[in-house]
Amino acid sequence: MDLRIFTEPQQGATYDTLLAVAKATEDLGFDAFFRSDHYLRMGSADGLPGPTDAWITLAGLARETKRIRLGTLMTAGTFRLPGVLAIQVAQVDQMSGGRVELGLGAGWFEEEHKAYGIPFPKEKFARLEEQLAIVTGLWETKVGETFSFDGTYYQLTDSPALPKPAQPKVPVLIGGHGASRTPRLAGRYADEFNMPFASIEDSERQFGRVRAAAEEIGRKGTDLVYSNALVACVGKDDAEVARRAAAIGREVEELKANGLAGTPDEVVERIGRYAEAGSQRVYLQILDLDDLDHLDLISSQVQSQLQ
Repeated sequence: MDLRIFTEPQQGATYDTLLAVAKATEDLGFDAFFRSDHYLRMGSADGLPGPTDAWITLAGLARETKRIRLGTLMTAGTFRLPGVLAIQVAQVDQMSGGRVELGLGAGWFEEEHKAYGIPFPKEKFARLEEQLAIVTGLWETKVGETFSFDGTYYQLTDSPALPKPAQPKVPVLIGGHGASRTPRLAGRYADEFNMPFASIEDSERQFGRVRAAAEEIGRKGTDLVYSNALVACVGKDDAEVARRAAAIGREVEELKANGLAGTPDEVVERIGRYAEAGSQRVYLQILDLDDLDHLDLISSQVQSQLQ
């Protein structure tokens, strides 16, 4: 079971804070550092000092880390034109020496679009399908050849399809709860399917749908990695769990019901149940980015039991 660190910087984080978490992620043996792609805080957080851009952040981290994978859960398709996004991701992949992964979603948070003047189209899912075709098509086009695309929402004519990523194939992540269109898109384009903040039972059902969708177009269901994103709140004892839950404004019982909360042994047991449902990787949503001791505990007493 791979454990990855997943952050929500829109809730309030500087680049230096994210760098400290990314370096701890690397030093403590986690597989990857991922971040959300949002420009507006959610809930009661003040969001200070303000948002950071996902791909600018990852470009900086690409130069300041050596081993960990870097990526997004999920880049909003409404934020970037697909041709530009392909260039950005390819460049950051080069800057990292081939350690980037692209999570791409349709975009959903209307308030942040209003706050920063970003168009929020109604037909987001159909746009996402074209975006995936364009981004992957640009990367797959051989050097010296051109790429064209004539879609409903995007048209590209004789693109040189440059630059190329450092990796032969940048892993593409698709995720979500939708019962039909999401599995179909994942089955066609995804290297990894991520089920965000879902129960064990819902995860198992959705993984099955994605496997079936992949097999319908001639792929093997095992061609994809299946993963979950879950909030993490781990303590060496009940008192420490309660302290960490209070620090992020959550209740312990709610966290235990909907995430990975409790002592290390409790969390290992729950991760095992997700593994039985087909999950191969877990993104640990870390909400208190100043609590690096939390990462240390998870590394030494949770991750160590899963290797």
